[in-house]
Amino acid sequence: MSQLKGKVAVVTGASKGIGASIAKTLGSAGASVVVNYSSSKEGADKVVAEIEKQGGKAIAVQGDMSKSSDVKRLFTETKKAFGSVNILVNNAGVFEFAPLQSVTEDEFHRQMNINVLGPILATQESLNYFSPEGGSVINISSIVSDIPVPNSVVYASTKGALDTVSKVLALELSSKKIRVNTIAPGGVETEGAHRLGMIGSDMEKQIVSKTPLGRIGQPDDIAKVALFLASEDSYWLTGERISASGGYR
Repeated sequence: MSQLKGKVAVVTGASKGIGASIAKTLGSAGASVVVNYSSSKEGADKVVAEIEKQGGKAIAVQGDMSKSSDVKRLFTETKKAFGSVNILVNNAGVFEFAPLQSVTEDEFHRQMNINVLGPILATQESLNYFSPEGGSVINISSIVSDIPVPNSVVYASTKGALDTVSKVLALELSSKKIRVNTIAPGGVETEGAHRLGMIGSDMEKQIVSKTPLGRIGQPDDIAKVALFLASEDSYWLTGERISASGGYR
């Protein structure tokens, strides 16, 4: 495939899970990919190696997306390696499910800083590097922003905020020919889902029972939607939120 030939994509939080799958999918479509990671250098290097094995170009860049200095360095390294930016995927995020009584100020700020401030900072900095032709910003949200579940008051709040950020920036950046859209995954089998104990649990069974397509999602399911939003096939879409949930409502 060469849908993204000559394009440069920055994918945050791309050392594993959905981010890794998006990075590899964009790479296989011809984009040069910047694989951002916070702590897992090994995971990021593996993603880079897989992209290069397919004949693509990629680099790994460490950075905490809630810190402006790290965000600036991410794009500086991107320019050094590949030049201007055409695609930004704000995937880096954290979650913790806990009852209201267990919510702390520190946990609230941790999730809000990474899940909301991070995409704002990354998009803000990316404006200095997008080509004059514009491009695509893709924010990774979650269906919990409008289908809330118990024990997710902080996480669901961050994703609801991110949905609003996307709508605002779609309007604000339209004059720069930059489209801003959101993907809201449903249940997806990732390392985080395994860590949470969701896979193989009653929670997974409940999700599958309410999913018309009859299974838990996989990272590649989300990556294919991201490829569509990154490509010219979606040039007439901005400010949209696509629920990639197998029909879960």
